Amino acid sequence: MTRWTPYVTVATVVERAGRFLLVEEDRGAPHTLFNQPAGHLEPGERIRDGALREVAEETAWRVGITDYLGMYVYESSDGKTFHSHAFFGMALAHLGHDLDRGILAIHWLTLEEIEALDRDGRLRSPLVLKRIRDAMANKFYPMEVLHER
Repeated sequence: MTRWTPYVTVATVVERAGRFLLVEEDRGAPHTLFNQPAGHLEPGERIRDGALREVAEETAWRVGITDYLGMYVYESSDGKTFHSHAFFGMALAHLGHDLDRGILAIHWLTLEEIEALDRDGRLRSPLVLKRIRDAMANKFYPMEVLHER
C-alpha cells in the first residue's frame, strides 16, 4: 500500500507601498512564471523559519513576518497535493546576495499588474492571487495558531 504524503510548503506575501514582492521563475515552460517567495519546508525546520529562509534565498530581502494567512491546500495538474502555509510580512532590508538558482528576477508589482499576469496564465498557481486578496482583506490569524514544538 502506498502512503499518501502531501508536500508542505511556505509562502509569504510581502507588501511595500501598495506593491507586492514576486519572484520570476524559469520552470521550463514557454514563458516564465511568477510566484510569491515560497518553497518546501526542510526537515526539522519550523514553519515560520522556513518562510523567512525562502524569502531571503529567493529575493535577497529580509522581512518581518507579522501575520499568518493560513494553510492553503492545492492540488496541481500532475496530481500532487500541497499544504502551503502562508504568511504576511513587511520588507525590512535588502541583503544584496545572489538569488536562488531558478529565480530570474524579483519584482514589486501592483495588484493590477498581478491580475494581468493571472489573465495571461503567468502565475505559478491560483494561490498567488488568493493569498494577496486574503491579505488585502485582512484575513489574518494570530501566529499563535501554529503549534510547533
